[in-house]
Amino acid sequence: MKSTPVQIARQVIFQVILWGGAAWLLYPLITLDAVTFYNAKAYLYRTAAGIVIMIILLGKTIFDLFFPQEISRKKSLLYSAMLTLYSLAIAGGILFMVVRMAILFFKENRSGGTIF
Repeated sequence: MKSTPVQIARQVIFQVILWGGAAWLLYPLITLDAVTFYNAKAYLYRTAAGIVIMIILLGKTIFDLFFPQEISRKKSLLYSAMLTLYSLAIAGGILFMVVRMAILFFKENRSGGTIF
């Protein structure tokens, strides 16, 4: 069953919206110096939601890589290689964001307060 151009466009738009939402949620970790002790709790929940979205996207990508929907059609080597690189990039982004959250935690914890 072939996908129509409208279905493909919907899928692309949905993926762009998901990535845009994840980028907006994770933006405070990129500009970590703007985070203060008083707004750290709100940023913690916001970035946790962004990391959850990235984990879901990683799971979907790995599922697409190991269990393709169209078993009868063989996937090209380039497709598999690019999907593997994409999943490694997502995993690296998740790891980077978790490290940034840990830096925020230790930075605020060293000042004598607690985020929670």
